[in-house]
Amino acid sequence: MARRKRVSIRNHSAEANLFARRAFIALIGVFLMLLILFSNVYDLEVNSYEKYKTRSNSNRIKLLPVAPNRGLIYDRNGVLLAENKPIYSLEIIPEQTQELEKTVDELALLLDISPEQKAKFFKQLRSNRRFKPVELHARLSDQQVALFSVNQHKYPGATIEARLKRYYPFADLTTHSLGYVARINSRDAIKLEEAEKSENYAATRNIGKLGLERYYEDILHGTIGHQEVEVNNKGRIIRTLSSTAPIPGKDLTLTLDIELQMIAKRALSGKRGAIVAIDPRDGGVLAMYSNPSYDGNLFVHGISSKNYKKLLGSKDLPLINRTVQGYPPASTIKPFIALTGLEHEVVTPESRIWDPGHYQIEGVEKKYRDWKRWGHGWVNLTTAIEQSCNVYFYDLAYKLGITKISDMMAKFGFGEYTGIDIHEEADGILPSVEWKRARYNQNWYAGETVSVGIGQSFWTVTPLQLAQATSILVNKGEIKPPHLLKSTSQSKAGFATNQEVVQVPYQVGDLPPITLKHDRNWLHVLDAMHNTVQKLGATAHTAFKGTTYDAAGKTGSAQVASLGADEEYEAEKIQENKRDNAMFIAFAPYEKPEIVVAVAIENVAKGGGATNAAPVARQIMDQYFGNRFIKSEDIALHPHHNKHHTQSTSQGGQ
Repeated sequence: MARRKRVSIRNHSAEANLFARRAFIALIGVFLMLLILFSNVYDLEVNSYEKYKTRSNSNRIKLLPVAPNRGLIYDRNGVLLAENKPIYSLEIIPEQTQELEKTVDELALLLDISPEQKAKFFKQLRSNRRFKPVELHARLSDQQVALFSVNQHKYPGATIEARLKRYYPFADLTTHSLGYVARINSRDAIKLEEAEKSENYAATRNIGKLGLERYYEDILHGTIGHQEVEVNNKGRIIRTLSSTAPIPGKDLTLTLDIELQMIAKRALSGKRGAIVAIDPRDGGVLAMYSNPSYDGNLFVHGISSKNYKKLLGSKDLPLINRTVQGYPPASTIKPFIALTGLEHEVVTPESRIWDPGHYQIEGVEKKYRDWKRWGHGWVNLTTAIEQSCNVYFYDLAYKLGITKISDMMAKFGFGEYTGIDIHEEADGILPSVEWKRARYNQNWYAGETVSVGIGQSFWTVTPLQLAQATSILVNKGEIKPPHLLKSTSQSKAGFATNQEVVQVPYQVGDLPPITLKHDRNWLHVLDAMHNTVQKLGATAHTAFKGTTYDAAGKTGSAQVASLGADEEYEAEKIQENKRDNAMFIAFAPYEKPEIVVAVAIENVAKGGGATNAAPVARQIMDQYFGNRFIKSEDIALHPHHNKHHTQSTSQGGQ
């Protein structure tokens, strides 16, 4: 039988001592941990109090940007051209709407919201937080607002919000000069970031895209304001703590006369072309209209792809600002060529040449034709301008040479930007030996100089350049840079009253004044332009017959398509876009000019500058001088009172 193992007696005293030692060590550990904990609490609550209080406030208090009101734009007589009009948009807060897609579908049916607008809404929805409103319709009509208000109880989370939006009361009448604003895109955002202006646009949705709106964006925009608000842990606003009001943008007063713009539009109705009118005394642009035009309001609210494609696809190219795009100057350039000939003493006012109806360079078979097939006979400088004799200017240009011509024309601003206060300006082409070599890597030929003498060949000028050059001519070499801005004003305390008006100083640009060897040469050319309008039988006499103001001018007809040596120009048999352009420049009154007008009309069906462009210029001048020289009851007749002039016998399109 196995012997049982003896069980030892436990030492309770030793176990008690071991437990006590372990408990003491654990107690010291707990004490040290508590000490560390309280030390950290002390550091957070006392030593770092200010630091974490600031962090806490930044999570609780937000600084929200407030957009400033955009400055208004007025014409020279105080007529409002660009305003900020309240609009109503339909917005939905997703988290407050239980069946979002169903709600959107019902609202689309109720308010006639397009599929394109719905798609845009759901696209924005993906990038927004659910408690923030998303725009479904940007511009509700009064009827839509009323209809939604009646049914609003059916659509929780859907609200109507009011905000100011840019509005152009005269629509297409001012688009090519004012431009327009539109939503800030990614390219705009990058430019603002590079210019360190992003913060000032934090609450702004639109920015100037074209014209004056873009050129004077910094003046028109204003300075951002702020609201200090308290938010909860989900970012919702609980209350507003304080606010700093934004500073509205400055208002602009322009040199434009909206009544002249209206006459310009009416005069160009059914035509493609441009009109520029300038006050030669200060360079202020009185009218600047390109036809056809388009409504800039379409872009303010986001133009639909259908409407944009329609504008892009139009054969009339309404998006092009023709006032600053190039045309062959044609015979409107002849006064400047004549002045160049006098300055270089190649001709005198009395020297004559025989015009048999064509011109030939010695040793060259090609004939350069006059617009008058049988010629003008003996002509001098004055009669050559009055009758727009091509042969005289073929000969004069050949004798001068292209270098002397291009050097003098550069002084009048041809081939250079005028510097007008819009960005969309072409500089045209002033042909020269250097230009052709750089452009085509070819030599210059004498035959090209002959064509330059009547404003053809490679030469292109903008109507604005023509108006500026004519202004320099009537000012006898003094240069007044063309501009649209007259003055700025800052509303005080947000009101339009008690405005501080600041006149904008305009400095002469890079073009120095033109000085001639003999000042009388100015008068020889100006007198010939005066005869062109006032003398019976001169090219522009019929168009200005019966005016009570004393005008001067020069007609022109620009050949668009080349003709063969024995080929006759017949507009009705030529494709429309290859028909001649009609050109005209004018100024009045002759002794102390107050207005200069340049007109370009594309692809005329019959006649030239005398029968198409000159009557248009007359309508502008009739309106300008109407308050002084025309009875008030006759003003309404302006579109019709010279109708019989446009039916007169063509002066060869010159």
